[in-house]
Amino acid sequence: MDWRWVGLKALAHALALLPLALLVQGVLQDSLGADPVAALTHGTGDWALRLLLLGLALTPLRRLTGQSWPIRFRRLVGLYAFFYACLHLTVFLVLDLGGYWTQIFEDIVKRPYITVGFAAWLLLVPLALTSTKGWMRRLGRRWARLHTLVYAIGVLGVLHFLWLVKSDLREPLVYAGVLALLLGLRLWWRLRRPRLQAPARGA
Repeated sequence: MDWRWVGLKALAHALALLPLALLVQGVLQDSLGADPVAALTHGTGDWALRLLLLGLALTPLRRLTGQSWPIRFRRLVGLYAFFYACLHLTVFLVLDLGGYWTQIFEDIVKRPYITVGFAAWLLLVPLALTSTKGWMRRLGRRWARLHTLVYAIGVLGVLHFLWLVKSDLREPLVYAGVLALLLGLRLWWRLRRPRLQAPARGA
């Protein structure tokens, strides 16, 4: 067993759980401001999106550094993104809607930002369920195709944030810029791949 990786994984778990610990501390100390429900909703949603973007950044980081270690954290980061997305939805259903869960179906139809947010969560579910090595073996090449849904989820998550914010768009636009950069890098590498392989085939 490589104890360095055990220690790094433990540190990654601790860092991923830190935002939740701070939110819980805020609840216990009544320090979340005038609208604690909104603070919990926004806090869990923010971290779901941040971790989703971090997960998308790990493959470009591997390619740019030439190191394989970022990929070893991809599953962990992705599952924590799903965890915070579930917390975000739970806070909305239980605290924001006050238990009137059937109202969410009305909101999904009437409010576009809830429509795209709920769609992003639904798409995350199969990715979380099939994140194990066992499912990778069962699905084979289909596993990689299924997990390309993460790109659509990233777009939906950023749209959810953009449409939710009514005045100051600076923060959601930062996330949109990061997502555009990450998807742009993937597109650039994909377009360059045939050109790089062509000389080898000709030779």
